[in-house]
Amino acid sequence: MARRRIPAATGNAAIRAVATGSTDTTERTTAARFSLEELAARAPGNSVEVRVPPLGVTQCVEGPRHTRGTPPNVIETDAETWLALVTGTLAWSDAVSTGRVSASGQRADLSTLLPLFPEVGTP
Repeated sequence: MARRRIPAATGNAAIRAVATGSTDTTERTTAARFSLEELAARAPGNSVEVRVPPLGVTQCVEGPRHTRGTPPNVIETDAETWLALVTGTLAWSDAVSTGRVSASGQRADLSTLLPLFPEVGTP
């Protein structure tokens, strides 16, 4: 498992701030990066690459590891969509069907892992 770079207290505070409507760039960046770390911790592995440009990227989910070139399973989205997914204010299926998430490959489905922080996304 990758070493955490963002302390849990800092990351959780940023997630809560974003869920309550903060538009502070630093908080949004911290929340996105912390949630990518959390995803990798909950679903360790290297078969899926999750990209939230330009804020971060992680590899997760057990399975075959890629070593060169573009990974066979890639998920990419913007920060706003990613934060909505991890807090539960946007469903995975809705994000994919509306094109807010690009998901390619057999393992590129995070519907069983998201939301990561459902308690902050509900009123």
